[in-house]
Amino acid sequence: MGSTIPGFDYQRITVADGVSINVAVGGSGAPIVLLHGFPETHFQWRHVAADLAADYTVICPDLRGYGDSDKPAEEGPDTYSKRTMANDIVTVAKALGHDRFALAGHDRGALVAFRAGLDHPEVITHLACLDVLPTLDMWEVLHGTNAAVGFHLYLMAQPPGLPEQMIAASSDAFFGYFLDIWANNPEAIPADVRAIYLDACRNAVPSIVADYRASAGIDVEHDKIDRAAGTKLAMPVSVLQQDWGAALGFEASALWSTWAADLRHSTVSCGHFMAEEAPADIAKALRDLLAR
Repeated sequence: MGSTIPGFDYQRITVADGVSINVAVGGSGAPIVLLHGFPETHFQWRHVAADLAADYTVICPDLRGYGDSDKPAEEGPDTYSKRTMANDIVTVAKALGHDRFALAGHDRGALVAFRAGLDHPEVITHLACLDVLPTLDMWEVLHGTNAAVGFHLYLMAQPPGLPEQMIAASSDAFFGYFLDIWANNPEAIPADVRAIYLDACRNAVPSIVADYRASAGIDVEHDKIDRAAGTKLAMPVSVLQQDWGAALGFEASALWSTWAADLRHSTVSCGHFMAEEAPADIAKALRDLLAR
Protein backbone atom coordinates (compact mmCIF):
# COMPACT_ATOMS: atom_id res chain seq x y z
CA MET A 1 0.00 0.00 0.00
CA GLY A 2 1.35 3.41 -0.93
CA SER A 3 1.18 6.45 1.30
CA THR A 4 -0.66 8.59 -1.24
CA ILE A 5 -4.40 9.26 -1.31
CA PRO A 6 -5.89 7.63 -4.42
CA GLY A 7 -7.10 10.13 -7.00
CA PHE A 8 -5.19 13.04 -5.44
CA ASP A 9 -2.40 14.96 -7.15
CA TYR A 10 0.83 15.67 -5.30
CA GLN A 11 3.17 18.64 -5.40
CA ARG A 12 5.75 20.42 -3.28
CA ILE A 13 5.19 24.05 -2.37
CA THR A 14 7.97 26.26 -1.04
CA VAL A 15 6.86 28.20 2.05
CA ALA A 16 10.19 29.58 3.29
CA ASP A 17 13.89 29.43 2.47
CA GLY A 18 14.80 25.78 2.37
CA VAL A 19 11.34 24.61 3.45
CA SER A 20 8.87 23.00 1.08
CA ILE A 21 5.63 21.28 1.99
CA ASN A 22 4.31 18.03 0.54
CA VAL A 23 0.68 18.56 -0.48
CA ALA A 24 -2.07 16.29 -1.80
CA VAL A 25 -4.90 18.01 -3.71
CA GLY A 26 -8.12 16.49 -4.97
CA GLY A 27 -11.68 17.35 -5.94
CA SER A 28 -13.12 20.69 -7.00
CA GLY A 29 -15.18 23.43 -5.44
CA ALA A 30 -14.71 25.57 -2.34
CA PRO A 31 -11.37 24.78 -0.64
CA ILE A 32 -10.89 22.99 2.65
CA VAL A 33 -7.46 22.19 4.12
CA LEU A 34 -7.06 19.13 6.37
CA LEU A 35 -4.13 19.02 8.82
CA HIS A 36 -2.96 15.75 10.36
CA GLY A 37 -1.89 14.99 13.91
CA PHE A 38 0.76 12.98 15.81
CA PRO A 39 2.12 10.42 15.14
CA GLU A 40 0.71 10.42 11.62
CA THR A 41 0.90 12.15 8.23
CA HIS A 42 -1.61 13.63 5.79
CA PHE A 43 -2.51 10.03 4.91
CA GLN A 44 -4.72 9.88 8.01
CA TRP A 45 -7.31 11.88 6.05
CA ARG A 46 -7.58 9.39 3.16
CA HIS A 47 -11.19 8.35 3.88
CA VAL A 48 -12.52 11.81 4.78
CA ALA A 49 -10.65 13.46 1.90
CA ALA A 50 -12.16 11.07 -0.63
CA ASP A 51 -15.64 11.82 0.71
CA LEU A 52 -15.24 15.61 0.70
CA ALA A 53 -13.56 15.68 -2.71
CA ALA A 54 -16.94 14.93 -4.32
CA ASP A 55 -17.98 18.51 -3.54
CA TYR A 56 -14.91 20.47 -2.42
CA THR A 57 -11.31 21.12 -3.29
CA VAL A 58 -9.51 19.15 -0.58
CA ILE A 59 -5.93 20.04 0.34
CA CYS A 60 -3.97 17.69 2.61
CA PRO A 61 -0.44 18.84 3.52
CA ASP A 62 2.16 17.16 5.62
CA LEU A 63 3.01 19.65 8.37
CA ARG A 64 6.55 20.98 8.36
CA GLY A 65 8.70 18.45 10.16
CA TYR A 66 6.40 15.54 9.34
CA GLY A 67 5.84 13.06 6.54
CA ASP A 68 7.39 14.06 3.24
CA SER A 69 7.57 17.77 4.04
CA ASP A 70 10.92 19.36 4.82
CA LYS A 71 12.29 19.18 8.34
CA PRO A 72 14.39 22.27 9.00
CA ALA A 73 16.78 22.23 11.93
CA GLU A 74 15.42 23.88 15.06
CA GLU A 75 17.28 27.20 14.98
CA GLY A 76 15.11 28.80 17.65
CA PRO A 77 11.60 28.71 19.10
CA ASP A 78 10.06 30.13 15.93
CA THR A 79 11.14 27.25 13.67
CA TYR A 80 8.30 25.02 14.84
CA SER A 81 5.98 27.49 16.50
CA LYS A 82 2.35 27.00 15.57
CA ARG A 83 2.43 30.55 14.20
CA THR A 84 5.16 29.56 11.74
CA MET A 85 3.36 26.34 10.85
CA ALA A 86 0.09 28.22 10.36
CA ASN A 87 1.87 30.65 8.04
CA ASP A 88 3.07 27.62 6.07
CA ILE A 89 -0.52 26.52 5.50
CA VAL A 90 -1.73 29.97 4.45
CA THR A 91 1.19 30.15 2.01
CA VAL A 92 0.37 26.70 0.60
CA ALA A 93 -3.28 27.60 0.03
CA LYS A 94 -2.37 30.91 -1.60
CA ALA A 95 0.07 29.14 -3.93
CA LEU A 96 -2.81 26.89 -4.96
CA GLY A 97 -4.95 29.94 -5.72
CA HIS A 98 -6.99 30.19 -2.52
CA ASP A 99 -6.96 33.45 -0.55
CA ARG A 100 -9.71 32.15 1.73
CA PHE A 101 -10.38 28.58 2.80
CA ALA A 102 -11.90 26.35 5.45
CA LEU A 103 -9.50 24.59 7.78
CA ALA A 104 -9.77 21.41 9.84
CA GLY A 105 -7.05 19.96 12.02
CA HIS A 106 -6.59 16.93 14.22
CA ASP A 107 -4.31 16.80 17.26
CA ARG A 108 -1.12 18.75 16.37
CA GLY A 109 -2.79 19.90 13.18
CA ALA A 110 -5.66 21.28 15.25
CA LEU A 111 -3.20 23.43 17.20
CA VAL A 112 -1.85 24.77 13.91
CA ALA A 113 -5.41 25.36 12.71
CA PHE A 114 -6.31 27.16 15.96
CA ARG A 115 -3.34 29.49 15.57
CA ALA A 116 -4.19 30.10 11.90
CA GLY A 117 -7.72 31.06 12.91
CA LEU A 118 -6.45 33.58 15.45
CA ASP A 119 -3.68 35.00 13.27
CA HIS A 120 -5.51 34.99 9.91
CA PRO A 121 -9.23 35.66 10.55
CA GLU A 122 -9.56 37.21 7.12
CA VAL A 123 -8.34 33.99 5.50
CA ILE A 124 -9.97 31.15 7.47
CA THR A 125 -13.69 30.91 6.68
CA HIS A 126 -14.55 27.92 8.89
CA LEU A 127 -12.51 26.08 11.52
CA ALA A 128 -12.68 22.55 12.92
CA CYS A 129 -10.45 21.22 15.71
CA LEU A 130 -10.48 17.50 16.48
CA ASP A 131 -9.67 15.96 19.86
CA VAL A 132 -7.44 18.61 21.35
CA LEU A 133 -7.47 21.59 23.68
CA PRO A 134 -5.83 24.93 22.89
CA THR A 135 -2.21 24.78 24.01
CA LEU A 136 -2.54 27.18 26.93
CA ASP A 137 -5.63 25.43 28.29
CA MET A 138 -4.00 22.02 27.89
CA TRP A 139 -1.06 22.94 30.10
CA GLU A 140 -3.37 24.55 32.68
CA VAL A 141 -5.62 21.49 33.09
CA LEU A 142 -2.81 18.92 33.27
CA HIS A 143 -1.83 18.46 36.92
CA GLY A 144 -1.17 15.80 39.50
CA THR A 145 -1.31 12.14 38.58
CA ASN A 146 -3.85 12.89 35.81
CA ALA A 147 -1.00 14.54 33.91
CA ALA A 148 0.65 11.13 33.48
CA VAL A 149 -1.46 10.63 30.34
CA GLY A 150 0.59 13.43 28.80
CA PHE A 151 4.03 12.14 29.75
CA HIS A 152 5.23 12.63 26.17
CA LEU A 153 4.40 16.35 26.40
CA TYR A 154 6.79 16.74 29.32
CA LEU A 155 9.48 14.56 27.78
CA MET A 156 9.56 16.52 24.53
CA ALA A 157 9.42 19.84 26.36
CA GLN A 158 12.96 19.29 27.63
CA PRO A 159 15.97 21.13 26.13
CA PRO A 160 17.46 19.68 22.92
CA GLY A 161 19.48 16.52 23.32
CA LEU A 162 18.05 14.00 25.75
CA PRO A 163 14.50 13.62 24.39
CA GLU A 164 15.74 13.21 20.82
CA GLN A 165 18.30 10.63 21.94
CA MET A 166 15.83 8.63 24.01
CA ILE A 167 13.12 8.58 21.35
CA ALA A 168 15.48 7.83 18.45
CA ALA A 169 16.89 4.86 20.39
CA SER A 170 13.47 3.17 20.31
CA SER A 171 11.38 5.18 17.89
CA ASP A 172 9.06 2.42 16.67
CA ALA A 173 8.19 1.45 20.25
CA PHE A 174 7.67 5.10 21.23
CA PHE A 175 5.46 6.17 18.33
CA GLY A 176 3.75 2.79 18.09
CA TYR A 177 2.73 3.07 21.73
CA PHE A 178 0.45 6.01 20.91
CA LEU A 179 -0.99 4.34 17.84
CA ASP A 180 -1.92 1.45 20.13
CA ILE A 181 -3.29 3.14 23.24
CA TRP A 182 -5.12 6.01 21.53
CA ALA A 183 -7.14 3.87 19.12
CA ASN A 184 -10.41 2.35 20.28
CA ASN A 185 -10.50 0.34 17.06
CA PRO A 186 -7.01 -0.94 16.15
CA GLU A 187 -8.33 -2.17 12.79
CA ALA A 188 -8.73 1.46 11.72
CA ILE A 189 -4.93 1.62 11.41
CA PRO A 190 -4.00 -1.70 9.77
CA ALA A 191 -0.45 -3.01 9.71
CA ASP A 192 0.49 -1.46 6.37
CA VAL A 193 -0.75 1.98 7.42
CA ARG A 194 0.95 1.65 10.79
CA ALA A 195 4.20 0.92 8.96
CA ILE A 196 3.78 4.13 6.94
CA TYR A 197 3.40 6.21 10.09
CA LEU A 198 6.25 4.54 11.95
CA ASP A 199 8.59 4.99 9.00
CA ALA A 200 7.64 8.66 8.72
CA CYS A 201 8.18 9.28 12.42
CA ARG A 202 11.44 7.33 12.51
CA ASN A 203 12.82 9.83 10.00
CA ALA A 204 11.51 12.90 11.81
CA VAL A 205 12.43 12.56 15.48
CA PRO A 206 14.24 15.93 15.87
CA SER A 207 11.51 17.90 14.12
CA ILE A 208 8.66 16.18 15.96
CA VAL A 209 10.36 16.89 19.28
CA ALA A 210 10.90 20.50 18.20
CA ASP A 211 7.20 20.83 17.39
CA TYR A 212 6.28 19.66 20.89
CA ARG A 213 9.02 21.75 22.50
CA ALA A 214 7.52 24.86 20.89
CA SER A 215 4.17 23.99 22.45
CA ALA A 216 5.74 24.12 25.91
CA GLY A 217 7.27 27.52 25.20
CA ILE A 218 6.54 30.01 22.46
CA ASP A 219 3.08 28.64 21.64
CA VAL A 220 1.99 29.20 25.24
CA GLU A 221 3.28 32.77 25.09
CA HIS A 222 1.32 33.46 21.90
CA ASP A 223 -1.87 32.06 23.47
CA LYS A 224 -1.36 34.13 26.60
CA ILE A 225 -1.09 37.32 24.55
CA ASP A 226 -4.32 36.52 22.71
CA ARG A 227 -6.15 35.59 25.89
CA ALA A 228 -5.09 38.83 27.58
CA ALA A 229 -6.26 40.79 24.55
CA GLY A 230 -9.58 38.96 24.45
CA THR A 231 -8.90 37.73 20.92
CA LYS A 232 -11.48 35.21 19.73
CA LEU A 233 -11.92 33.04 16.69
CA ALA A 234 -14.10 35.05 14.34
CA MET A 235 -15.35 32.23 12.10
CA PRO A 236 -17.79 29.36 12.72
CA VAL A 237 -15.95 26.74 14.81
CA SER A 238 -16.66 23.05 15.32
CA VAL A 239 -14.81 21.10 18.00
CA LEU A 240 -15.06 17.33 17.96
CA GLN A 241 -13.67 15.16 20.73
CA GLN A 242 -13.80 11.61 21.91
CA ASP A 243 -15.52 10.98 25.24
CA TRP A 244 -12.74 11.93 27.62
CA GLY A 245 -15.03 11.40 30.60
CA ALA A 246 -14.77 13.26 33.89
CA ALA A 247 -11.42 11.79 34.89
CA LEU A 248 -9.36 14.75 33.73
CA GLY A 249 -11.43 17.18 35.76
CA PHE A 250 -12.41 19.78 33.18
CA GLU A 251 -15.21 20.57 30.75
CA ALA A 252 -13.71 20.86 27.28
CA SER A 253 -16.64 22.74 25.79
CA ALA A 254 -16.38 25.44 28.48
CA LEU A 255 -12.67 25.91 27.75
CA TRP A 256 -13.27 26.16 24.01
CA SER A 257 -16.16 28.60 24.44
CA THR A 258 -13.76 31.20 25.82
CA TRP A 259 -12.02 31.23 22.43
CA ALA A 260 -14.93 30.92 19.99
CA ALA A 261 -18.18 32.88 19.86
CA ASP A 262 -19.78 30.67 17.20
CA LEU A 263 -18.94 27.24 18.61
CA ARG A 264 -20.46 23.81 18.14
CA HIS A 265 -18.88 21.22 20.42
CA SER A 266 -19.72 17.54 20.05
CA THR A 267 -18.52 14.12 21.15
CA VAL A 268 -17.70 11.35 18.68
CA SER A 269 -17.91 7.69 19.71
CA CYS A 270 -14.41 6.57 18.80
CA GLY A 271 -10.82 6.82 19.92
CA HIS A 272 -8.34 9.59 19.23
CA PHE A 273 -7.82 8.80 15.54
CA MET A 274 -11.23 10.11 14.50
CA ALA A 275 -10.65 10.49 10.78
CA GLU A 276 -9.76 6.80 10.56
CA GLU A 277 -12.02 5.35 13.25
CA ALA A 278 -15.16 7.32 12.36
CA PRO A 279 -14.59 8.84 8.90
CA ALA A 280 -18.27 9.09 7.98
CA ASP A 281 -19.03 10.99 11.18
CA ILE A 282 -16.11 13.35 10.64
CA ALA A 283 -16.98 13.98 6.99
CA LYS A 284 -20.57 14.79 7.96
CA ALA A 285 -19.43 17.12 10.74
CA LEU A 286 -17.18 18.98 8.33
CA ARG A 287 -19.97 19.25 5.76
CA ASP A 288 -22.25 20.62 8.46
CA LEU A 289 -19.58 23.15 9.43
CA LEU A 290 -19.11 24.28 5.84
CA ALA A 291 -22.88 24.84 5.55
CA ARG A 292 -22.87 27.32 8.44
